[in-house]
Amino acid sequence: MTNKDELIGKILDHEWKMFQAVPNIGGGKAPCQEDYLTFKINRTSQAMNWSESTLESYLDDLIASEQQERNLLTEKYGRMMESTSPREYAKIKHLLPATGTEIQNIADEIISITLGWEKEIKNKYPNIGRRSRPIHSSEDSSYSTSVETYLRGELLTYSLKTLRLYLESVTKQKVKKINGAEVTLEHMMKQYGFKSLKEADEKLKFRA
Repeated sequence: MTNKDELIGKILDHEWKMFQAVPNIGGGKAPCQEDYLTFKINRTSQAMNWSESTLESYLDDLIASEQQERNLLTEKYGRMMESTSPREYAKIKHLLPATGTEIQNIADEIISITLGWEKEIKNKYPNIGRRSRPIHSSEDSSYSTSVETYLRGELLTYSLKTLRLYLESVTKQKVKKINGAEVTLEHMMKQYGFKSLKEADEKLKFRA
């Protein structure tokens, strides 16, 4: 097991614990909170695309938040509600930590790069794209959360150090013409048993 694998394993442990404690508007646990395998695939696929320094910083964020009795995943879903459930968001907005201008600006830069990658993926792999989240917050509804809204909600829970490292990583990938979102998606599809994104896209064409 590599150091990166160990970091991801530790992050997953902290995140799953937090995910279990996220309150559900309807009461009780949501079905996704009982689905560890899907949670693991989604979170490890994202983490595999991160540098070790970013992973180390984010792990520090998780540990620090626990010491402060904060649940970063609760905060993430709460921030997402600003777009998906504005009325509910108004009730909990005061509970969310304030974010500074630099954090907002870095998040915007990361989102801009990532949404460009997502558009490329939908064009390159249309059958996968049809089963994916919508890209823009303008497409949000109470039943569907876009990549933009989900990503913003998560980024605003990170420390400034983690965000700076994250931006550094995605900027390097952009310069090298690497689609970071595609790298993440490939990790995900392989964990679902596909050999490649091309194979996954071809097979999903014939599935309802």
